[in-house]
Amino acid sequence: MKVLKIIIPVAFLLSILALDYFNKFYKDNTAFENESIYLYVIKDDSIAFVDSISKYLKSTKTFYDVAEKLDYLDNKKTGRFKIQKGIGNNEIVRSLKYNNSPVNVIFNNQERVENLAGRVSKQIYEDSLSLINAFKNEDFLKKNGFNEKNILSMFIPNSYNVYWNTSPEDFRDKMLNEYNKFWNQDRSEKAKKLGLTKLEVISLASIIQIESRKIDERPIVAGLYINRLKENMRLQADPTVIYTIKEYYKNYDTIIRRVLYRDLKLDSEFNTYKIRGLPPGPITMPDISAIDAVLNYEKHNYLFMVANPSNRGYHLFASDLEGHNRNKKAYIRWINSKGIYR
Repeated sequence: MKVLKIIIPVAFLLSILALDYFNKFYKDNTAFENESIYLYVIKDDSIAFVDSISKYLKSTKTFYDVAEKLDYLDNKKTGRFKIQKGIGNNEIVRSLKYNNSPVNVIFNNQERVENLAGRVSKQIYEDSLSLINAFKNEDFLKKNGFNEKNILSMFIPNSYNVYWNTSPEDFRDKMLNEYNKFWNQDRSEKAKKLGLTKLEVISLASIIQIESRKIDERPIVAGLYINRLKENMRLQADPTVIYTIKEYYKNYDTIIRRVLYRDLKLDSEFNTYKIRGLPPGPITMPDISAIDAVLNYEKHNYLFMVANPSNRGYHLFASDLEGHNRNKKAYIRWINSKGIYR
């Protein structure tokens, strides 16, 4: 009888310990409504980690007990980790160790590398300065045929899956890979037939990007500029003048709705009223439709264009100066009537 009396308390104690172990390691310890949440962890920032994870847990104490036992707290990794609803501390810790999840980085139509870095830095861990330094790294530029004036050409606007904690160099290298994939055999052959390099195609596309916001009109505009290039005429594209004004005065946020005659005289290798051919780099980041508009330009005889007052967003085209001057007078009357002087 004495043996039985001893066994019952031991069994009871073991059941208590087993229940405690289960509650700590496997009982649901999540405190959020969604099916899952993402936790952003910075390896060496324990204060931020405590603040961010505590609001998602029913019991912070049991989590830290388990995290310590599983040797996680001294071995945290920077990243974006997915945590499913309804799991216990054991699975939460495993998620923080192994469920680093990519983010969908989106960018388009950035005017400068600095703008691009700022946009990307809001979507991944790295700051904009680190990204700029990686983008403008001299060895990288030289090795891959870029320079500081045309490096924006490498970034094709789209959405890309990258890890939140990706390094600036890894992000840059991924963008180079995406650029090379974009320039497949079909696009490369079309550029070659045009007599343009890939970088020149993108420089021209950047002008078209700003010149016409109407995707269906872009092949017509592209054909016009290609005609001017073939005739060895200056492109005389107002968007390049606007870019020149911003660069000249170092005021990239200014809004310019009207180009004045004095602006056409500004000295810049981007001012296509002063230079022949294409500028040395893009004046903005063209989207894919603008690039493909160049590669699939519409063949016609147009050499001149001006905004169409009767059909906002579109242009009036002409094959000779006489027709252009008529279109231009109509546009000037309209813009003066609107009181737009800058």
